[in-house]
Amino acid sequence: MKRSVRLQLALLALCAIATASTAGCRGQTSSSPPVLPLRNMFDQDRFDPQAEIKPSDDGSKLFADGRTMRMPAAHTVPRERVIDPEVGHGRLADDSGYVLQVPAQVIEQAGGMEKLVTRGHQRYDIYCTPCHDGTGHGKGMVIERGKFNPAPPTFHQQRIQQMPDGQLFATISNGVRMMPAYAPQIPVQDRWAIVSYVRALQLSQGE
Repeated sequence: MKRSVRLQLALLALCAIATASTAGCRGQTSSSPPVLPLRNMFDQDRFDPQAEIKPSDDGSKLFADGRTMRMPAAHTVPRERVIDPEVGHGRLADDSGYVLQVPAQVIEQAGGMEKLVTRGHQRYDIYCTPCHDGTGHGKGMVIERGKFNPAPPTFHQQRIQQMPDGQLFATISNGVRMMPAYAPQIPVQDRWAIVSYVRALQLSQGE
């Protein structure tokens, strides 16, 4: 009899614990102190970029100036802001035309042309293959399924084969016709790498 009573008490205790733990799952933010010692960013407020942070009920702000984003440190520039127009825009220093070949400093920074082309192959597969296909003939899956008109030109036509490397770089950067600008997504060095790989594609096809 005593054993049965103990078993019943144990079951009641388990039921009480289960009920208490279930009651804690209310599906809303609690104002009570958190159970976990480190909540990290579980309950952190979300702010929109470029928005002003409004003071909370207690008058506090995330930053004293009320901004959601930090201003760049004084007298600094981002690494991607290239000063050299030949590297940053594919244009000659006097802006009289496009550079004919990939700048030497780009090749040096990549560790040689072979590494630059290898990097370009990787980036090309990600950003260019969907439209230009793996061989550069402009018959990618997006074009074939979407039936875009006009389709992108093949890289193997004489006009593009004779195009200065700087013009090809500028096209990738700024876009043309239905092709969007890729400067926001692809860093400067990687855009030059894609140019190098396109040239390698043209040589490999031998058209």
